[in-house]
Amino acid sequence: MTRRMIYRLCGLVLVVGMIAGGLAKGQEQAPPQAAAPYQPKFPGDPARSESEAQALGYMRVVLRAQREYKKRHNKFADSLAGLAGTGSFTKRMAHSTERGDYTVGFHSQKDGFVLTMTPKQLDQEHRSFYAEDDGVIHGDDQKAADVSSPKVK
Repeated sequence: MTRRMIYRLCGLVLVVGMIAGGLAKGQEQAPPQAAAPYQPKFPGDPARSESEAQALGYMRVVLRAQREYKKRHNKFADSLAGLAGTGSFTKRMAHSTERGDYTVGFHSQKDGFVLTMTPKQLDQEHRSFYAEDDGVIHGDDQKAADVSSPKVK
């Protein structure tokens, strides 16, 4: 191999390296893409994000299952595990208290229950939710939701 060929080869490698470096730098400087706004799942959907939609969906399934359970047994289920198999509430849904960005809370009371969904991070797109045996869901983006929190439409 002659010196001339070696110089040309080195020059080619240098040019390819510069082009690749320029492309990589251009990709680094690309503006970050904003997350797409939440698309409601149905008319009147009160969710503000996909995470909220999932949390509210879980709550609705639990509330429906509790209503059905009470019709059959004349009382509410004492635990989520006891509710499994009622309506569309499954054993898998009862198994884990971690549901995406939320943690499920369930407490039975003498003649009822309290169901909560607590986000890992409380903000405008991750409200906390609360419901009792009356089936009304309450939400709050400032603190843990309770019966005095605004109703979720």
